[in-house]
Amino acid sequence: MSSAAPTPPRHTVAEDCATLRAAAERTHSESDRRAYVLDMVLVTHPERVSTDADYPDWTPGGERQ
Repeated sequence: MSSAAPTPPRHTVAEDCATLRAAAERTHSESDRRAYVLDMVLVTHPERVSTDADYPDWTPGGERQ
């Protein structure tokens, strides 16, 4: 029996956007609605998300200079 965590299901961009759009339409919070719209931007434009390669010398939780 493997102790590895189960792999979450993969969703398509269209499915992710549909979920975010539905959530934005149901919320009564303007700030939540804006967050869902911004999430859709990141889902549809993954190149806008930074990666470890963007910060090669950064260590999470590292000491401040």
